[in-house]
Amino acid sequence: MAPLDRLVAVARGDAAADLVLTGACVLDVVSGEMIDGDVGLVGDTIACVGHPCDGPRRHLAGAVLVPGFIDTHLHIESSLVTPEEFARAVGPRGITTAIWDPHEIANVLGAPALEWALDAADRSVIDIRVMLSSCVPSTEMETSGARIGADDLVRLKDHSKAFGLAEMMNYPGVVSGDPDCLAKIAAFGGGRIDGHAPLLSGRGLDAYAATGIRTEHEATSEAEAREKLAKGLRILIREGSVSKDLGALIPLMSDRLAPFLALCTDDRNPLDIGEEGHLDHMIRTAIAAGVDPAIVYRIASLSAAEIYGLSDRGQIAPGRRADIVALGSLAGCDARAVWAGGVELTEDVLAARPGVQEIGRHSVRLPPITPRTFRLEGRHSTRPVIGVVPGRILTDHLRHEVADTEGDRAPDRGRDLARVTVIERHRGVGNVANGFVRGFGIDRGAIASTVCHDHHNLICVGLDYADMALAARRLAELEGGFCVAAGGEVLAELALPVAGLMSLAPFETVRACLEDLRRAARSIGVTLPEPFLQLAFVALPVIPHLKITDMGLVDVDAFALIDPDRSPG
Repeated sequence: MAPLDRLVAVARGDAAADLVLTGACVLDVVSGEMIDGDVGLVGDTIACVGHPCDGPRRHLAGAVLVPGFIDTHLHIESSLVTPEEFARAVGPRGITTAIWDPHEIANVLGAPALEWALDAADRSVIDIRVMLSSCVPSTEMETSGARIGADDLVRLKDHSKAFGLAEMMNYPGVVSGDPDCLAKIAAFGGGRIDGHAPLLSGRGLDAYAATGIRTEHEATSEAEAREKLAKGLRILIREGSVSKDLGALIPLMSDRLAPFLALCTDDRNPLDIGEEGHLDHMIRTAIAAGVDPAIVYRIASLSAAEIYGLSDRGQIAPGRRADIVALGSLAGCDARAVWAGGVELTEDVLAARPGVQEIGRHSVRLPPITPRTFRLEGRHSTRPVIGVVPGRILTDHLRHEVADTEGDRAPDRGRDLARVTVIERHRGVGNVANGFVRGFGIDRGAIASTVCHDHHNLICVGLDYADMALAARRLAELEGGFCVAAGGEVLAELALPVAGLMSLAPFETVRACLEDLRRAARSIGVTLPEPFLQLAFVALPVIPHLKITDMGLVDVDAFALIDPDRSPG
């Protein structure tokens, strides 16, 4: 915060500002009106708006100034780059605040990963706040690389970048009164606690909200969101690379509901960031759908700030943090220049960021992998099948008849029944779980990944066991990442050596590798627009309805592992 005496003097017009933004108009996200005149900055703070101001001038002829955008819930790991590269990629698009739950890397490395995330946030050119991961592991139906308890979280909660308790994904545990879940919530009582309760309704929703959880980003329909709003939750409208909920929730974006809404990306990869954008893409999409631009920009800034208690930002007004985006137009949301805390995010500023502190190298430890690893024995011919739905992380719980072929329930290309396999890669316990998935469209070869929410074991989908084994072994050599294999050859790959989740390469390099992987996946028949993140969510046992972990198939509605051979289906 700038010195008060300087701020007051500049605001009165008795002293020169450190920087004057001139020639633009300002969107008042409260009234929706435009304000003409200068904007004077003192250090990281706005001193005056709409009045003539002395000082070094930055001419922004014809631009519209809006408050910096706030991504209220995301996992930077899903950008596949380090926090430093993430800020370089999204800052120039207008994102000046990001609220990060690092539970992906925390599930691999535990509390040291949270410490690493807090340190990275401290060095960032944009303001990154860290929600401390509440569910490591997310359930007891998976093997993660670490376990984080309430004591670990309490030890870190006073860090300057620690912002609260991250999404409480074990919503069945909360509703049933699980002591560990409630202990973590109690440790952050009265503070910020994020929610995660897909499809939760009725008395269960009441029990969840009664704990003090106040946000929800898993609403995927207008009706679900309205019920959660009525129960005191604030809705974070999500548009990730897989779960795309903006279209369904645009009807909520009204003047009446805007104060209770914010935007988030949750999981968005470099392909979508590079080709479509980040929060700027959400803003353009909502405006194109007919939402009043003033409402959209309010939701992206002031509403988000007030939901999270960030009273120092969200509006271009005196005394607020100088998070400012200069746009060519409101409808285009085309950032011409961005200031984060009064610092313009130029190429030089972004290039001068601190170096990456490496963590989590050599984290992929697999048992011996052969084609036989992927065989599925079983007495019953009726098999559970995970049904993938494009654009959703919810999956269907299907059942199909699969005949026995020499002791194996084999994939069936004709019915789009592919093998899905999860292999434990953290502790050397040797768990391997095989099942069926439908919806990838794969007609040969295999794709594999160590990005496997939230436990981040190795997951593979394919038709050919030899190619599946090749892809898995290659990922171990790469220290994790993505791989496409077919015909005994690796067609494309991306190394993610930071905990098997993030690259050490620049954003542009990662994006280019993803383009190669997308082409390779399409060449073997994969029809999903984003197959690798979709693959990761096939293994997340807190999202209905059927999932798979290294321990086996999970009926998420029953919140239990299932044995297809214990009873038919």
